[in-house]
Amino acid sequence: MKNQKRIKNRSFFFLISFLFLTSLLSIKTFKKVTIQDIRISGSELFSQSDVVKNSSLNFPIRLILVKTNLLEKELKQNLSLKNVSVSRQIFPFGLKVKVKTRTPIAYGEKILNTKKILGYIDLDGIFIKKENADQENLNKLTIQVFGWEEKFKNILSKILNEHKNEKFEVVKITFSPSGFITLEERNLKKIFLGFNHDLINYQLQIINKLKIEFLKNNFSDEIDNIDLTDPNKPKIKVFKP
Repeated sequence: MKNQKRIKNRSFFFLISFLFLTSLLSIKTFKKVTIQDIRISGSELFSQSDVVKNSSLNFPIRLILVKTNLLEKELKQNLSLKNVSVSRQIFPFGLKVKVKTRTPIAYGEKILNTKKILGYIDLDGIFIKKENADQENLNKLTIQVFGWEEKFKNILSKILNEHKNEKFEVVKITFSPSGFITLEERNLKKIFLGFNHDLINYQLQIINKLKIEFLKNNFSDEIDNIDLTDPNKPKIKVFKP
């Protein structure tokens, strides 16, 4: 009898505890998240106010109403982040925002509504606003990118990865408003790649072969520019004394 009574008491205790916890969780999820309830990890570059300003959500907002997927998408886009994860938390109460920043590999310039905007470019060809870039090692950047647009990022990434893999040494990459690409390489000087972006892989192969051949024959000092708009028929212009 005593054992049965103990079992009933324990069951009743667990039931009360469960109901209390469920009620508490329910109350917490309807509590409003304020700016002070946002915790950021992964970078000291961004503040709680940056999260609020770069979101379409209206803070304070009830925890249960926070659309984490939307917030992740907006922060990734607006803060030039490589990755971001947002999770709701009951204990401690609030939003946990974990960010991964992008690493600049080049200086960048883009035109927005006829206004020049300065920033940086990462290995994926993504433009990073100056205020969203980690200042460490920026003085070591040697590449410049002009005329950046979202539609050029994949082409840009391919060129920058060739540089990273030491196939050749990029100095400057320029996109005209109409999409004409001009590349400057340390030894091969100015290289015209043209409008046909579908040729980029083949053009990069040609550049690699030309650099190896020209350096081997000490010919690179005589080059003025190389026209690879038709990679099957490279045109090389040399300095004339």
